[in-house]
Amino acid sequence: MTEISGGGAGAVALGRQLTIEFYDCDPRILADAPRMEQIFLDAARRSHATIIQSCFHAFTPQGVSGVVIISESHFAVHAWPEHDYAAVDIFTCGDSIDFDAAMESLRTDLKSGQMVISSVMHRGIVNNPGVERLSPVWDEPKSDHSLSWKNRFDRTNPYALSISLDLYDCRNVSPESLREAAIQTAGLMAESPEGDFHFRRVENGDIHFWLGLATGWFGGVYSAEKCAVYADLGAAKYFEPRTVSEQALQLLGGHHYRLQVAFRQ
Repeated sequence: MTEISGGGAGAVALGRQLTIEFYDCDPRILADAPRMEQIFLDAARRSHATIIQSCFHAFTPQGVSGVVIISESHFAVHAWPEHDYAAVDIFTCGDSIDFDAAMESLRTDLKSGQMVISSVMHRGIVNNPGVERLSPVWDEPKSDHSLSWKNRFDRTNPYALSISLDLYDCRNVSPESLREAAIQTAGLMAESPEGDFHFRRVENGDIHFWLGLATGWFGGVYSAEKCAVYADLGAAKYFEPRTVSEQALQLLGGHHYRLQVAFRQ
C-alpha cells in the first residue's frame, strides 16, 4: 500500500492507477494482437510486476484489447490502429512497481510519438473510519465530446461528412476491384453512382481512380510500391465512417487501415 498526503493521519491508498494516452503509434503494431501481448508482458516485467496471466483479443477487421493480470493488479489496453492511438490503464496495489519503467517500455515498443498521462489516481483511500467515498467525476452536460460520430453530425449539422482512408497491405487491387469497392461502399453510404467509374494507370504501376456519387464522391490512388490505397470519400449526408472503412478494407484485401474524419461546415 502507498502512504499519501491528506485523508487524515495514517491514511493509505489501497491502489494507484494511471491512465496513459499513447499517440502517433505504429498502426501495424496496434493491429497485431500477439505482438501487443508481448509488448505488455515485457513492460510488466521491466516494471518488476509479478505476472499471473494475460489475455489479448484481436477485433475484426482491426483493433486490440488486452489485459495482463499481475499480483499487484493489472495492465490493460485498447488500441485503435485507424487513429494510431492506444489507451492504457496501469493499476497497482503495491509499492514495488516502477511506473516510469513501464511507461517508457510501452512508449518505445509502441513507437509512440507522444505519450500523455491523463490521470493519476489513488484508489481506496483508507483512514481510521474506513474507506473514503470520493465525489463522482463526469463531463459537463455541455461537453463537446461524444462517443458517436452520428451525435456530432446531428449536433453540428455540417454540409457534408468526409473521410480520408488509408488501406495498407492490399492484396486485391485492380481497376475492377477498385470499381467494385467504390460501388459497394457507395451502397453502405446510401449513395448511388453518378456517371462512370474513371481510372488512369501511371507508369510506376499506380492507379488513380474516381467515382462520382449522388451527393458525394469516392476517389484516390493505389500505390503499387506501398501496396496501399489512399482514398477520399464523402457525402452530403451521414454515413458510418468505421463501417465504410471496414467494408473497403475487406473488398481490397487489406491488412489494416487509418482513418481521419472531417465534418465539412
